[in-house]
Amino acid sequence: PKDAVKALKKKLSKNCNHKEIRLTLSLLDMCIENCGPRFQSLVVKKDFCKDKLVKLLNPRYNLPIDMQEKILTYIMTWARGFQGMVDVSEVKEVYLELLKKGVEFPSSDTSRGGRKTSSQPSKKSSPSPTSPAKSSLLPLPTGPTLLLTAEQIGKLYSELDMAKMNVRVMSSILKENVPGSENPDDMNLLQKLYKTCRMMQERIMELLVTVENEDVIVELIQVNEDLNNVLLGHER
Repeated sequence: PKDAVKALKKKLSKNCNHKEIRLTLSLLDMCIENCGPRFQSLVVKKDFCKDKLVKLLNPRYNLPIDMQEKILTYIMTWARGFQGMVDVSEVKEVYLELLKKGVEFPSSDTSRGGRKTSSQPSKKSSPSPTSPAKSSLLPLPTGPTLLLTAEQIGKLYSELDMAKMNVRVMSSILKENVPGSENPDDMNLLQKLYKTCRMMQERIMELLVTVENEDVIVELIQVNEDLNNVLLGHER
């Protein structure tokens, strides 16, 4: 495993040859799929995932979008962990750093660098609220980390449920309105939802770097991805 990762590092380091990088990423795909914890535990270290992979996202390398998305998908997927005993603390730290910088990760339904697909119904699955749910997440602590009580976790999950509802409604409005012939009421609600979702996302990203509870972090990451997707759809 050490020799394999060393060879991958050599191919990725300061390489501007897009064909070589693409082939190296394909090889990395196969290695991740077929190798065990000894290999996986090395690629999730900062000296590989950050110093080699993430560095390729620098504009100087001018990577095609699909290759950039593949690298971001690696970081996002690895941060969620592997089966078996693999310490993903370093890649999780890299992932949270990127989130804090505002990096938009590929949709969670995109796998192995593939294109995004949508199987969601076009009609609203829940009634529209008369006004968007407001974000009122828990206040941040003055210290570097935040240990939540059971009551606080319950309150946070309730707030995240409202964020999910806002995402569903916002997605429905975007699908049902054609540019140039929008429903004015829908557009007014859409703008309110957009502002609310932006505020919610900012709070989530702050919580991601302070909360210690693993289950809460997973939920925050998922809601953040949903918010990213719907906000990107609004901007487009």
